[in-house]
Amino acid sequence: MACSPTELTRLLNSTAAADYICHHLSTNSALTTDTTTAINAVYLLFSSYLVFSMQLGFAMLCAGSVRAKNTMNILLTNVLDAAAAAFFFFLFGFAFAFGSPSNPFIGSRFFALSSFPTASYDYDYFLFQYCFAAAAAGITSGSIAERTQFGSYLAYSTLLSGFVYPVVVHWFWSNDGWGSPFGPTLLFGSGVIDFAGSGVVHLVGAVAGFWGAFIEGPRIGRFDHNGKGVGVKGHSASLVVLGTFLLWFGWYGFNPGSFLIIAKAYGESGSTYGQWSAVGRTAVTTTLAGATAALTTLFLKRLLVGHWNVTDVCNGLLGGFAAITGGCAVVDPWAACICGVIAATVLITCNTLAEKFKYDDPLEAFQLHGGCGTWGMIFTGLFARKEYLQEVYQDRPAASYGVLMGGGWRLLGAHVVQIVVIWGWVSVTMGSLFYVLHKMKMLRITHEEEMEGMDVTSHGGFAYNLEDDHNSKTKTWDAYNNMGLENPPPQLQA
Repeated sequence: MACSPTELTRLLNSTAAADYICHHLSTNSALTTDTTTAINAVYLLFSSYLVFSMQLGFAMLCAGSVRAKNTMNILLTNVLDAAAAAFFFFLFGFAFAFGSPSNPFIGSRFFALSSFPTASYDYDYFLFQYCFAAAAAGITSGSIAERTQFGSYLAYSTLLSGFVYPVVVHWFWSNDGWGSPFGPTLLFGSGVIDFAGSGVVHLVGAVAGFWGAFIEGPRIGRFDHNGKGVGVKGHSASLVVLGTFLLWFGWYGFNPGSFLIIAKAYGESGSTYGQWSAVGRTAVTTTLAGATAALTTLFLKRLLVGHWNVTDVCNGLLGGFAAITGGCAVVDPWAACICGVIAATVLITCNTLAEKFKYDDPLEAFQLHGGCGTWGMIFTGLFARKEYLQEVYQDRPAASYGVLMGGGWRLLGAHVVQIVVIWGWVSVTMGSLFYVLHKMKMLRITHEEEMEGMDVTSHGGFAYNLEDDHNSKTKTWDAYNNMGLENPPPQLQA
């Protein structure tokens, strides 16, 4: 509200009093604006820290899911995923993703954060988006674990975080993108609603990992001579559970943090209902989708295999999170429960198909992030609620919403297109990279290295210090890998 000294002077009969009042009102208004900006910046920075903590979750989950002889290797790749993503997202990725104004396909400004910050973007926003890029790269590393040359990790991580992932971000999250819900020309008159990235993050990382694992082939001993699957279990369920809880914790930054700001009222100022309410609802839908997916996985696997398996439940939980990520802000809590139940079913089905077709993914990353991420985009097209879309996407010119909520087919149609183009784009780029590396014999390690373990062949030692005064390192390590058996069966040796 503007303060006019001229108008106040007429009421107060004092120019000095009018000037004094207007000066203080202007000062307080500026302070309020600064405070709101600072609150929103702190909220986004804190969300960034939560998302970054998922890197530790990925590292622990990956370490627990591989055999002990490859622990150091997978931990190092997780560290380098975060480091490489930071450098190359800084140089190129952010510009390709958010370098507006630009064309609908790729950004063209802010390389190496030049001309930064701007009225639209500040450093907190860059940090938040970098953490997402690192998460996408971390998904891929699990698919190709235990058999990939270390140099190939650096190559794929660089290309994914610096180019492939940012281009997809531009398509669906930049205002200039052809699939954005804010663009002047909306896809199917709707645009894509992928709030925190079931497609943009999870499906991109999963498809990249799929081509790496498919071109490399399964690990030695994963399938017998008759093609029957042989269980190759990770060495630490404790690390798997620790990683799962860390990822759960980080998801509260991943999904609610994607609002970017929190100090925003819906309606008149002074209302008790605002963006903070939507943030809370998003945290609830995220929790319920993961929880129901975990419980569904628990009982379905009990029926299928006859026992309760903590690793399967952890993966089911994460599958529920991956599925709800796209629509977490625009669906009701009851719909999130449906999302989790079906996500668990999708994950189990994808694992069954992977076994049938002899596809080996040590982390079930493609099945989890790809299968459940795809379901998440379809789910949003079915259950997105009109009122929530109008609140969360206030500048969106379209009125389309979920099919089952009475909103027609346009939103769902846009999401089907998103799924198809992500598959096509990542397959052409990352699939080509993995194929070239394979042809140049730079992708997979040798048979001998795989049998020995990558820690000792590529990284100069073991992740665990098992040497004592009476036994050689090799003897102790062999005993540890073979569970202390003097004459382990052949499949255990493999």
